[in-house]
Amino acid sequence: MSPNSLTGGRPLPHAPRTDFDFIAEKIAPGSRVLDVGCGDGELLARLVKERGVDGRGMELSQEGVNASVTRGLSVIQGDADTDLRDYPKDAFDYVILSQTIQATHNPSIVLQELARIGQHIIVSFPNFGHWRVRLKLLLQGRMPETPSLGFQWYDTPNIHLCTLRDFTELCDTLGLHIDDALAVNGTRAKRIGKPGPLDNLTASEAVFMMSRTS
Repeated sequence: MSPNSLTGGRPLPHAPRTDFDFIAEKIAPGSRVLDVGCGDGELLARLVKERGVDGRGMELSQEGVNASVTRGLSVIQGDADTDLRDYPKDAFDYVILSQTIQATHNPSIVLQELARIGQHIIVSFPNFGHWRVRLKLLLQGRMPETPSLGFQWYDTPNIHLCTLRDFTELCDTLGLHIDDALAVNGTRAKRIGKPGPLDNLTASEAVFMMSRTS
């Protein structure tokens, strides 16, 4: 499921993560949190330390699980495509899926499961609608490589790439309300509410915070 064996969708090496800052800001202190595809537990450890959360994690790779447990975190090995169904409804206040949804086999079902088990859902992903991606396809006729999409077409684990517009429309289809969103371009970030055409063009990555409408 993940672009590398350790991070469950998260790039290495550990560069500053703008989406982590946004996520940490949105999490209420002392809340129940599940980080799906938690990698080596970097974000979860931060939330436990800074926000005092009751944190749990799920990670596909054994290396990631081992690294997370070494940090003192409660993390199990599991697959977002198949194992979220084991959690009861509203088991968590927040469920996080950071840089992982594009590597799942059934993103729509995964989102529905996240919305079932969490009162708030936070998802970050690379934006395939970024202007550099479009330009490379237009001028070179080749699948692009970017810092967040750093694989060849034949070995990428990113099997369901999408744009901000695609993701927004999926949220509408699933009855998920977008509470907040962040457009990320390198180290720069902008709060965007519900993204528009310009955000879809200029953001290399995005972070969405959602809740159920019913």
